[in-house]
Amino acid sequence: MALDIRRPLLERFLRYVKLGTSADPTSETYPSSSSQLVVGKLLCDELIAMGVRDCTQDEFGMVWATIPASSHEFANSPMILLNSHVDTSPEAPGENVKPQVIENFDGKPITLGSSGAVIDPASCPDMLNLIGKTLVVTDGTTLLGGDDKAGVAVIMQLAEYLTSQTGIEHKIEHGPVRILFTCDEEIGQGTRHITLKKLAARSLGEQPIAPLVGYTLDGGDQGQIDEETFSADMAIVRFKGSNIHPAIAKGRMINAVRAAAMFVDLLPTDRFSPESTEGREGFLHPYDLHAVVGEATVQLILRDFDEAKLHEYKSLLDRIGEEVMLQLPGLQIEIETKEQYRNMAAGIAKLPEAVLYAEEAYKALDVSCQRTIVRGGTDGSLLTAMGLPTPNLSVGQHNIHAVTEFACLDQMVVAVEHLIELLKRWSKHKS
Repeated sequence: MALDIRRPLLERFLRYVKLGTSADPTSETYPSSSSQLVVGKLLCDELIAMGVRDCTQDEFGMVWATIPASSHEFANSPMILLNSHVDTSPEAPGENVKPQVIENFDGKPITLGSSGAVIDPASCPDMLNLIGKTLVVTDGTTLLGGDDKAGVAVIMQLAEYLTSQTGIEHKIEHGPVRILFTCDEEIGQGTRHITLKKLAARSLGEQPIAPLVGYTLDGGDQGQIDEETFSADMAIVRFKGSNIHPAIAKGRMINAVRAAAMFVDLLPTDRFSPESTEGREGFLHPYDLHAVVGEATVQLILRDFDEAKLHEYKSLLDRIGEEVMLQLPGLQIEIETKEQYRNMAAGIAKLPEAVLYAEEAYKALDVSCQRTIVRGGTDGSLLTAMGLPTPNLSVGQHNIHAVTEFACLDQMVVAVEHLIELLKRWSKHKS
C-alpha cells in the first residue's frame, strides 16, 4: 500500500504540536490545563468538517467520534476503538514549540537550534535505522509533543481517509470505528471519566454497540506491538518538621528539607532505580520534591511488571522513613500510595486476535514487527482493566519526555497504513 498522505500528515502533525498542551500534576481540575480543551475542540471541528456526524467534545474535554461501517454488510463487524491523548508530559517545557523538519536525515548528530542540545545517534541508536527518512525535531528548548500528537495525527489522517472514500478506487471494507482522544494521560488520569457505556456507539443501526477491542496509538519506533505494561503506583512521602529562627534553633528545629534529602539519598541507586534497570526490571523513582524547613514532600513512582513487587517497594520506603525518623527525633513522616494502573497482559490474552491481527497487518505491509513490553503505561492499561483489551501500537515517537524528542514522518505514514490493514482484518472477524 502506498498512500499519498505524507504532506497532509506532516502539516497536520506540525499544526498540533505547535499548540502546547502540557498536563499539570498540581492542578485539581480535569483536564489539568485549559489548552487541552482548545486542542480537543480543534480536533472535534476537524472531524465534523470531514463529515463525521457523531462527534462531540464532552464536559471533560475528551473527544468522542464514530465512523460508521463502510456498508451495511459490515455494520455488525466488531467496533474498534482507536485512542490517543492530547496532553504532553510536564517533565519538560511544552509551550511555544518550534518544530523543525529535517528531510533525508544523514545519520549525523542533529544540533537543535542555538540551545546547545544535540540528538546524537551514539546515545539514540534507533536513529541509525532512520537514515534517509524525514524527522521532526525541536529547537532544543521544549519537547516536541510527538507523545502523543503523533498518535493523534495518525488517527485523524485515518479518519480523513475513511470519510473521503467514494466507493470507486481505494475504498476499503471496515466495520465501525470509535475514536477517543483523552486528556491528562501523562499524569495517570487519561481514563478517569471513561465508562464502557460511554464507549458504546451507534454504527449504521440504531442500537449502540460496544467496542470489542481497542488500540492506543502511543508507541515508539516502528512495528512494535505493546502487549504488556508495568503495574504502577504513586507514593507521596510527607515530612513534618518544626521551623524556628535559626538563631535560636538548637534543640528545637527539625529541618524537613534535611529530612527529605536524607530520604532520597537512602534510596538505592545500584538497583531499583530507572538509571540502573532495564527490560523486565522494576524501579522506584523520586521525580518531584518540594521542601521548606517546616514541611516537605517527595513524590515517587513505583513500577514493576510483577504487581507483588510494588508492595516490596512500599515496604522499602517504610523502612527508609523509619531510619530517617530515628536520625531526626521529633520528625514525622507519612507515606501514602495510590494505585495508578496495572499490567494489561492478562486482559489482552483474553482476546488473542488483538495482537495477532496487528501482526498480520504489518506482514501485509512487508514491515517487520515484534511483540514488546512497555516500561511504563498507556491509557490502554486502564481500558484493558475495564474489560476492553487494548494493545499499544507504534507511531514513530522517539526520545519522549525530553527536549531531544523527535518523530519520524515515514513511520507515522506506516502507522496509518497499518491501521487500514488492521481494520480490514477486523471487518471479517467472527466472534
